[in-house]
Amino acid sequence: MFWFAFASLLPALSLGAAGLWGGGWIWGALAAITLCPAGMDGLWPQPRTWGQAGPAPHRAERLLAGLALAHLALVPVMIRAISMAHDPVGGVGLALAWGMFMGQIAHPAAHELIHRPSRRLRWLGRAVYTAMLFGHHGSAHLKVHHVAVATPDDPNSPRRGEGFYRFWARAWWGSFVAGWRAERRDRARRARPGPLWRQAYVGYVGGAMAVLALAWGLAGIRGVGVLMAVAGYAQMQILLADYVQHYGLQRRRIQGRYEPVGPQHSWNARPWYSGAMMLNAPRHSDHHQNPGRVFPELRLSASKMPMLPRSMPVMCALALVPPLWRRVMDPRAAVWRLR
Repeated sequence: MFWFAFASLLPALSLGAAGLWGGGWIWGALAAITLCPAGMDGLWPQPRTWGQAGPAPHRAERLLAGLALAHLALVPVMIRAISMAHDPVGGVGLALAWGMFMGQIAHPAAHELIHRPSRRLRWLGRAVYTAMLFGHHGSAHLKVHHVAVATPDDPNSPRRGEGFYRFWARAWWGSFVAGWRAERRDRARRARPGPLWRQAYVGYVGGAMAVLALAWGLAGIRGVGVLMAVAGYAQMQILLADYVQHYGLQRRRIQGRYEPVGPQHSWNARPWYSGAMMLNAPRHSDHHQNPGRVFPELRLSASKMPMLPRSMPVMCALALVPPLWRRVMDPRAAVWRLR
């Protein structure tokens, strides 16, 4: 657990210091989430062997809860610090660092939390997404993506040849609508559905309005603009992760039904430090096959799982240039479609 805690908490602590004191802490926070993972991955390129005998689940859950609470605590600090920044360059640097933390650390933590059996932890994960103005992901991910991954029924599974920007628009709205429909179906099945105000989407929209009101109270219209811009950047990274992890992989339809989800339906990445920072999110095949498995126990098998040629952050950056992305990934996707 040491490396998971170190790699994920270092950017959180650096970001908190940057929000409070500014100056060199801003560039330290950026380095902790960009240069540090790249350097550590380069020094030790081989994947770590963790996964077969992970720590007790409660230790992992404590780290997840700590990261989620750190994210929620950083929201007012960052809104005020960025909105009131006297140095425009420092303000932009702080916004980038905060957005990267949300997309690459807070998102994996929230993703793990919504998969935990504890109701409190699941709601904590949803609160993290709501603070990113992306609360519906808490429903769409569980009730749509995990059910229909690698099929045309999943808005978050990109098709081979589909550029990221086209996918981004389709997946954002598609997952919002698909998650809402899934919640309505679940509510209709219940014998006692409860009051409407307890419906998940009421919480997502109401929570987003509350966070926007907080931003207004802290820094007026500038605070609202900062929150919306940085949350939009974080949402882009969340959808980039979906794009990179499922690009061009499809489940076959056999006798009118899709084959079960297998290791061949998600892309994975070997580099260990960026993987630890992202709480093993790059070990995505095992997560889809075992969604209840806590993140330190996720396993990696290069012979059975599609592997990305570089780390997740590098491949997400590559996906922003669709012609280069397709040149690198289309031949690899074609190979795995034949298996």
